[in-house]
Amino acid sequence: MISSMTAYARKELNQQWGNASWELRSVNQRYLETYIRLPEQFRSLEPIIRERLRNRLTRGKIECNLRFELDSAAQDQELLLNKELAKQILTAADWIKTEHQAAEVNPIDVLRWPGVLSAKEQNLDTISQEILALLDITIDEFITVREREGQALRDLIIQRLEGITEQVNNIKKCMPQILEWQKEKLKSKLEEANIELDNSRLEQEIVMLAQRIDVAEELDRLTTHVKETYSILKKNEAVGRRLDFMMQEFNRESNTIASKSINADVTASAIELKVLIEQIREQVQNIE
Repeated sequence: MISSMTAYARKELNQQWGNASWELRSVNQRYLETYIRLPEQFRSLEPIIRERLRNRLTRGKIECNLRFELDSAAQDQELLLNKELAKQILTAADWIKTEHQAAEVNPIDVLRWPGVLSAKEQNLDTISQEILALLDITIDEFITVREREGQALRDLIIQRLEGITEQVNNIKKCMPQILEWQKEKLKSKLEEANIELDNSRLEQEIVMLAQRIDVAEELDRLTTHVKETYSILKKNEAVGRRLDFMMQEFNRESNTIASKSINADVTASAIELKVLIEQIREQVQNIE
């Protein structure tokens, strides 16, 4: 099943410790680019998150945002006093006071010393595991959205492929009449110019003329490209790059048909082919 590169998903989790929410969004990109925004306390999870995204996605510019809020009750944390460190600081302060007759030490200054007073930390390991589990659920929904949009793109592409097949058939029907018309036109010009050619020479001229305007080979290749595109659309993998290559091949054949055209109907069909191919190409740019 093909997938679109544009999608959005959001999931939220509410627990006793507070709430967290993931947001995933993506737009077209030739390769996979991930941009991750995390609260500072979860910065260490970035390599894990990046790896999980790369394991599930292959193309697109992905924005991954985590919002995290502690519950107000969880924020009222117990303060822990490092008594041993405080004693060491006070002992050092007494020595300085004795040796250098310094002023008294303010107890508040001792409490401000790094490591003397700290807040009891939340169990971030448990919270992190719950947040990562929520990320997996968000990625699942994100991929589902991509596949749903991909199915819509597939339907649009199939409609255009049917249009291409119709135009190919129209040109094939026109070609015998065009060749006959060109043959009669050549004979008429020779008669007007009073030029007489033997049958062998005349046949050679007609054959050369037919070769210059014949597009049977290009039409056959277009038919083959249509079949190959149908086959690619059935693959259960990322196919965006393959489809993009096929559009180049489609364009090459349609340009050749347009350059060989000497008939208004063929020209109209060639133009319609280019329009249909361009419409497919625009849709292909959104496919993973």
